[in-house]
Amino acid sequence: MYLNLFASDGSGPGYGKYKKLAVISGLVAILDQITKAIILKNIPLHHSVTVIPRFFNITHIHNPGGAFGFMASQNSSVRNLLFLFLSSLAVCFVFYFYKNTPRTHPLLATGIALIFGGAIGNLIDRIRFGKVVDFLDFYIGTYHWPAFNVADSAITVGIIIFIFHILFKKMP
Repeated sequence: MYLNLFASDGSGPGYGKYKKLAVISGLVAILDQITKAIILKNIPLHHSVTVIPRFFNITHIHNPGGAFGFMASQNSSVRNLLFLFLSSLAVCFVFYFYKNTPRTHPLLATGIALIFGGAIGNLIDRIRFGKVVDFLDFYIGTYHWPAFNVADSAITVGIIIFIFHILFKKMP
């Protein structure tokens, strides 16, 4: 029996579902890489441009660690191998979740696609530079939130959607 993987009539897993993943995650990864390229080209490392005084700067930094600088001081070879492995594993895991998300949960699929695109964006940095380019710097007075990027933002929004579904939509 022939199974059409790209059937749009509901008889197969559905081209539309994977098209949505490709469009959303692709846009996130492309926007992430474009913004990082702009930062790399125009703002020297460790320099800032004030956007909203006492609240928001564009600050060019590199994060060799994980979220919030986790393992940033670890040996660079070990750290790079570990984060490349974990990032690749995360991309596979997120794709598996997306593949198994029912069509009845389009917002959840969107959230997972955001996470996928963000993971890809940061994985590209890890492959290219061995670290992630961050530049969005929010603060109040001397209290700074750790700098982040477009990929991190997409991952955060996707996780919020995922948690919303777990808490309120009673996912199977």
